[in-house]
Amino acid sequence: MTKHRLKSAPMAFLVTLALLVITQSAAAQWPLALNDRGRPTLAPVLEEVTPAVVNISVTGKTTRMQRNPLYDDPFFRRFFNFPQQEQGPARPQQSVGSGVIIDAGKGYVLTNHHVIANAEEIVVTLLDRRRFEAELVGSDEGTDIALLKIDGKNLTSLDIGDSTELKVGDFVLAIGNPFGLGQTVTSGIVSALGRSGLNIEGYEDFIQTDASINPGNSGGALIDLDGRLVGINTAIVAPAGGNVGIGFAVPTQMVKRVMEQLLEYGEVRRGRLGVIIQDVTPDLAKALGLDAIEGAVVTQVEADSAAEAAGIKAGDVVVAVDGQPVTGSAALRNLIGLIRVGDKVNVTLLRDGRRKTVDAKIGKASAARLAGADSIPKLSGAQFQNLERSHPLYGEVKGVLVPQVEQGSPAWRNGLRSNDVIVAVNRRPVDTVDDLSEALGKAESAIALNILRGNIRMFVVIQ
Repeated sequence: MTKHRLKSAPMAFLVTLALLVITQSAAAQWPLALNDRGRPTLAPVLEEVTPAVVNISVTGKTTRMQRNPLYDDPFFRRFFNFPQQEQGPARPQQSVGSGVIIDAGKGYVLTNHHVIANAEEIVVTLLDRRRFEAELVGSDEGTDIALLKIDGKNLTSLDIGDSTELKVGDFVLAIGNPFGLGQTVTSGIVSALGRSGLNIEGYEDFIQTDASINPGNSGGALIDLDGRLVGINTAIVAPAGGNVGIGFAVPTQMVKRVMEQLLEYGEVRRGRLGVIIQDVTPDLAKALGLDAIEGAVVTQVEADSAAEAAGIKAGDVVVAVDGQPVTGSAALRNLIGLIRVGDKVNVTLLRDGRRKTVDAKIGKASAARLAGADSIPKLSGAQFQNLERSHPLYGEVKGVLVPQVEQGSPAWRNGLRSNDVIVAVNRRPVDTVDDLSEALGKAESAIALNILRGNIRMFVVIQ
């Protein structure tokens, strides 16, 4: 054993020397302070920003048992011999999360929609243990962002940074209230940018990080090493519900646009460009003779839409909106979904191999059409519209047409397909898009869509 240690001593010295060189090099690059022993530390940055990160406790009501709506269908009950189950009385439910003060003077606090959804009472607790009952200013399920207001003095707020400046490899810190333990700080890097298609939210453009994010961190701050807010921690991907090095935050670029509308309207009023789109793929680009390798191909332009008025045509490839690159259909949906109704945008597109820019005035969502992400996130990627006179089933059945479902989207993965006709939601008939929107809004747990696919009636269950 002694001999082994002696042989290992030179190697240990080299490893120690290498670590010292790395530490000194990193310290030279990071905006770190040195403590009284000359070692790098993030403590001064955290001392400034942690008072702005708060704990949020929510009290609401839930039922004693949530069940699949198919349990209530007499046919399914008889066929599968389901036992009689009664829904218990409502009982109080408590949950915890995190939030970020972004305006100390007015007491505005950002958090996640899912943290405060169905809340009857929201209590914000500061780092110094002061407690305030919060008022809900507004909330948006599509981006999972909510804005609260507290009435307090001597508050500390975080400066909102520009998430578009982030690069993969940048160091970040996550601050929140994991497992209800109290304020906790973890560190890591930006692992990826622009993550989407995760079936977490309707509008997804996540910052991915390996900074530990756990249950209770939702609504907390993701900051850069200058102490600026760059994201709101939202979700984790983990088989056991704990951190495995993959966490997601909503970027401040998206948060700021949502917050502006929440302050003005209490909700996000999304407009429409009026196009049906799909991703540019190498095979599609080759078949259509496109030079673009990224973008969103317009497959259909809706009548009387903003796109039609702007001169956009089927076959055009949208590559940018207001100078921001469009990498695919999800990116275009995110950009348009956060633009106010009535605002003008510059749409850059490719047509017949030439780059062209058109001005479009974002219009209101038609009462006869609905995007899946405007109803529930798990139906994003699908479009819904009233049955029109030109449809073969018009007059024969009552329901809502699904004209398009993006392959691989949350709606696709949940079983919806193009040309399905939704005739009922949880056994409640739907004749129009308005009926569908209302029925989806009232659904509390699983959603059973009764659909007509060809000549076959079937259920699609959205959990």
